[in-house]
Amino acid sequence: MGQEKKFENRVKDFLKQSGCWFIKYWGGGEFTKSGVPDILVCCHGYFIGLEVKSKTGKPSGLQIKNIRDIHQCGGFGILLYPQDFHRFKSLIGNLQAGDDVGAMGDYHYFQRVWHPWLTKYRMEGVIA
Repeated sequence: MGQEKKFENRVKDFLKQSGCWFIKYWGGGEFTKSGVPDILVCCHGYFIGLEVKSKTGKPSGLQIKNIRDIHQCGGFGILLYPQDFHRFKSLIGNLQAGDDVGAMGDYHYFQRVWHPWLTKYRMEGVIA
């Protein structure tokens, strides 16, 4: 089993233990949309789109566009690497506790994770 899949399973186990609803989304099939985040989550009334990557994984322009679109619609668009898993756990814990300030602090961290990719793909003309 690959590193990304192992990490994804850790994330799903954590979400299950945290009482969050989620679905693993698989794009690329005939009737599915490409670029949708790997895991779609509803946790304590919040929508989260999680794009899970291995330590060295690189998101596509379409994945970053969808993360940005989720963000612009008021959800949490997250590009999640293993080294940031503790921060994701903090985000979920803050959502559970009703700590909006703490949750937003955690989410701002994740915006800093995906924003350089957004800038890169904009400069390359991949994302408008």
